[in-house]
Amino acid sequence: MIPSVALAALAASVSMHVSWNLAARRADPRSFFLWWALLGYLAAIGPWSLVALARGVAWSPRLAVLLAVTAAAETLYIVALATAYRRAPVPLVYPIVRSSPLLVAVWSTFLLHQPLAPAGWIGIGVSVAGVLALALTARGGEPGRAVPWALAAALGTSVYSTSNKLAVDALPDYTALLGWVTIALAVAWLGLSLQHRRETGRWVPAVRPPIVHWLAAGLLLGNAYGLVIHAMRYIPAAYAVAFTNAGIVLAGLIAMILFGEREHWRARLAAMAAICAGLALLAAG
Repeated sequence: MIPSVALAALAASVSMHVSWNLAARRADPRSFFLWWALLGYLAAIGPWSLVALARGVAWSPRLAVLLAVTAAAETLYIVALATAYRRAPVPLVYPIVRSSPLLVAVWSTFLLHQPLAPAGWIGIGVSVAGVLALALTARGGEPGRAVPWALAAALGTSVYSTSNKLAVDALPDYTALLGWVTIALAVAWLGLSLQHRRETGRWVPAVRPPIVHWLAAGLLLGNAYGLVIHAMRYIPAAYAVAFTNAGIVLAGLIAMILFGEREHWRARLAAMAAICAGLALLAAG
C-alpha cells in the first residue's frame, strides 16, 4: 500500500498543478504565462529557500552532479514543452509528455537497479496506455512537428524525476527541498528566456498578466513540483510521477463540464477511466 503521507502530498500536488494550468489557460497567449509563473516562484520563494538549502544540506560531489542533472533535464522539459505547444494543442501534446512514468520505471530498473513490483509495472502500463489514448482523441496543429518535442519533454521529465529521487534523502526538510527546486527552475527560466529572446527579440514578454495571477501561479507551480519530490521519500519515483497523471483526469473533467469541451467525449472518458484504473492498481499494490 502507498503510505498516506505520500498520497496526501501527491493529491495536494495534483490540485496545485491543475489550478495553475487553469490560470495559464485563461491568460493572454502573448503573455507567455509560464515565463511569468516561473518568475513568480523565484521571486516569492527563491531567496529564503536558497538560504535553507545552503544551511541544511551536507554537500558532496554526488549531490552537486544530481542537481546539475536535474536543472539540465528541467530546462529540456520546459523548453521542449513550450516548443511543442506552439505546434499542436495541449490535449495532444501534454498526454504524450505524461507518458514519462514508463521511462522513469525503465531507468529505475535497469540503471539504478531498483526494480518495481509486477503490480507496479502493470499499473503504470495501464495508466500510460490511458494517457496515450487520450492524446489520440485530440486533433489540430502539426502533430508531426510537435510529437518529437513532446517526447523530448517526456525524456526530460524522466531524467529529472530519477535524479530527484536519488537526491531527496539528502534534503533534510521541505524548505531545503524548495531550495533545490529553486535552482532547477531558475536554470529552466533562463533557458526559457533565451528561447523567447531568440524567437521574439525580447527578454520580457510583450504582455504582462496581473501580478496577483502570476505570483499565485508561481507558488502553485513550484510547490506542486516540490510535493512530488517529497512523496519520493516514501515511494518509487515512477509511482510518484504516475500518480500526478490524476491531474490529466481532473483537468479533462473540468474542461468537459465547465468549458463545454465535449468533442470525442466518450473516447476521452474511456481513456480517463483507464488512467484511474492504472492508478488504483498502483495504490493497491
